[in-house]
Amino acid sequence: MALEIITSDSLLPFRHGFFTRAGGASSGIFQGLNCGQGSTDQREAVEINRARVARAMGVKSADLALVHQVHSARVITVTEAPEMPRPQADGLVTATPGLALAVMSADCQPVLFADAEAGVIGATHAGWKGTLAGVLEATLDAMETLGADRGRTNVVIGPTISQRAYEVGPEFLDRFLAEDEASARFFAQGKGDRVQFDLPGYSLDRLRRAGVADALWTRHCTYSDPERFFSYRRSVHQAEADYGRLISVIRI
Repeated sequence: MALEIITSDSLLPFRHGFFTRAGGASSGIFQGLNCGQGSTDQREAVEINRARVARAMGVKSADLALVHQVHSARVITVTEAPEMPRPQADGLVTATPGLALAVMSADCQPVLFADAEAGVIGATHAGWKGTLAGVLEATLDAMETLGADRGRTNVVIGPTISQRAYEVGPEFLDRFLAEDEASARFFAQGKGDRVQFDLPGYSLDRLRRAGVADALWTRHCTYSDPERFFSYRRSVHQAEADYGRLISVIRI
């Protein structure tokens, strides 16, 4: 099966892609393109999968720049792919040609940034913790240190968990309301005291208020489409032992 790569005109002319699970070498619960070295999948399969992604992006596997994601607001500037052990962060920015920025996800948001005029790009892993802490705005700040302008920067949120699948408790809601009471509009009433959180909607609002040129979500729900996407929450609900990780990449 061939690789399936979701792209957006907003990020052109940079080569980029939100990869689905199609076209990979992994099997079992990791069936497809699992690129997560932190999973219990066979290391050889993950390496084959990453090599296929790198080839699709026109770079060597060694030029896929990744970080050790920790649900933070930390963003680093890179001129080469970080060596092991990778730095703990959740966003990367660069102006270095030939370097591909990559983030992993399995319900959290993969977010790609591009200022075509400045030749500056960014890639961010944005779960609810990192988003609430300001990782999206931190990525824009880091890009601007390289000469980007957020008023020229286009941002695309890739496949992530949608509101209809994201049930949380009242204590979760309270954390967001403590930050900004206006965040209530991104929560819908669920069963009992449960509420449904609109993570991409919340993130698009933060990006637009930060002053980006354009921000959009590809409108793919990881939880609701098991044939195409891995999902941490779905794996928990199905009592699976582990889950695969999707990869999203952008390069100059």
